[in-house]
Amino acid sequence: QVQLVESGGGLVQAGGSLRLSCATSGRTFGSYAMAWFRQAPGEEREFVAAINWSGADTYYADSVKGRFIISRDNAKYTASLQMNSLKPDDTAVYYCARGQRSTVVVGSDGVDYWGQGTQVTVSS
Repeated sequence: QVQLVESGGGLVQAGGSLRLSCATSGRTFGSYAMAWFRQAPGEEREFVAAINWSGADTYYADSVKGRFIISRDNAKYTASLQMNSLKPDDTAVYYCARGQRSTVVVGSDGVDYWGQGTQVTVSS
């Protein structure tokens, strides 16, 4: 069983930055794509960013492109999401996810493991 544990969420003012981290179990981490999703109150879970197995290919939702950066360290079994220029609309629970394959996944149906989520709140 693969476990994903997010950390780094919190409260930040608009325009600020946060860095989310996702620690994983399992020595197969480097074989799979990773992604971040988020869910705001009353909304459906939405895709934020994804990265392929090697880190060479990334993909972002239009709403975060140019502000967020996804990365991974296969030697440390971790994935990260650097969030800059945060806006109140970015307020949500952020989930780390492992893809079912090595290439970038952008939909929930391409995920086979989820973290428990970490709250990000951006005040205006």
